[in-house]
Amino acid sequence: SAPKQFRSKEISKSNVVDDMVESNKILYDDGKKPDHCVVIKYVPYVQDSKRAMDEYISEIFMHGTNTIVCHNTCEDSLLASPLIIDLVILAELCERITIQIEGEPQSSRFTSILSLLSYLLKAPLVPEGSPVVNALFRQRACIENMLRACIGLPPVNHMLLEHKIGAPL
Repeated sequence: SAPKQFRSKEISKSNVVDDMVESNKILYDDGKKPDHCVVIKYVPYVQDSKRAMDEYISEIFMHGTNTIVCHNTCEDSLLASPLIIDLVILAELCERITIQIEGEPQSSRFTSILSLLSYLLKAPLVPEGSPVVNALFRQRACIENMLRACIGLPPVNHMLLEHKIGAPL
């Protein structure tokens, strides 16, 4: 089961890069994306200690290359504990929210698959037919906008259109 679990993590982490590229059409032409490879290995000796080694290579002047290598070591369970607390609080909040759709006699609730929690998880789950969003910024914006809706505020879309047209909206 462990190799399947790590393969799942490799896929979800690779999808994050793909999702970031797809969300910004300026960086790459359609169908193009950066070369990237995610490899996850389990080393029993290090136990809970997570070791991450990232290497970023970019092109510089006159077809040269620039390489940045980062090494990070941390205790996985200590990183996860605050996330678990936030997951419980957010799940409990979502259980209390009801949505009244105009013209409908009964209010609605969130589906049992709370894709809203994706922000705090590695591999997002969504109801069947819903788009999977891996981009961290978009996942966080979803939570913020849901909370804004709960208190009657409009969503924030970061367009700042009122500043671009010189008039309040």
